[in-house]
Amino acid sequence: MDKWLWHARFFKTRSLATRVVQTGKVRVNATSVSKPSRTIVPGDVLTFPKEDDVRVIKIVALGERRGPATEAQALYEDLDPPQPKPRTAPSPKSENRPSSRDRKAQAAFKRGLI
Repeated sequence: MDKWLWHARFFKTRSLATRVVQTGKVRVNATSVSKPSRTIVPGDVLTFPKEDDVRVIKIVALGERRGPATEAQALYEDLDPPQPKPRTAPSPKSENRPSSRDRKAQAAFKRGLI
């Protein structure tokens, strides 16, 4: 299983895929799995966490190698694609930052008070 997750490019290294499987966070057909060497077949449904999302993947084919992304995408069908993340507003702190002229004026004012 860890090898397939690596072939399908869900994880950058095989050791990362192994670590996720060993922690018991991966489910095969709704059954929790903790052995990275678990055999999977086309038609199995995998559920696992990836970054901030939970991925639900149906295996279409088994990979022979870790090839390009287009080849990796042909190995699975995404049953629940991740939603695009909402854009965050710029920090209000950057709008209120004083200019160089303002900082010099503040420094001169503070020197006069002390």
